[in-house]
Amino acid sequence: MQIITTIQLPPYPRGFHLITDLLIEATTPLPSNGLLYFFIQHTSAALTINENADPTVRQDLEKYINQIVPEDIPGLKHTIEGPDDMPAHVKASFFGSSVSIPIINGKAALGTWQGIYLCEFRNRASARKIICGIL
Repeated sequence: MQIITTIQLPPYPRGFHLITDLLIEATTPLPSNGLLYFFIQHTSAALTINENADPTVRQDLEKYINQIVPEDIPGLKHTIEGPDDMPAHVKASFFGSSVSIPIINGKAALGTWQGIYLCEFRNRASARKIICGIL
């Protein structure tokens, strides 16, 4: 059995946003066992799994990634959409466009402290589409 649906997220501000509940709700009911996957259809945002309890983790991730990939690198060629555009593509490549989670006993088998993040790297982002699938 394979189920696929698309979720359109509203625009989120730049940063790391916990969207686990929204994604899981869109894919329920889950089968007894299988694989749940999410794929973001954009090149300037990403998905990742990380700490779901303490929001300061998301703030610190934003700080670190901005230090690793700053917006003021001279000589960038892809700047037509603004100074955050090319750095957003680099950041999205670091984190990736998809996450997969086992389904065990009808539940997404995330660890106790794990949640799914939307990593938004643009200053003025548009709505984002995520393909959700169950295998």
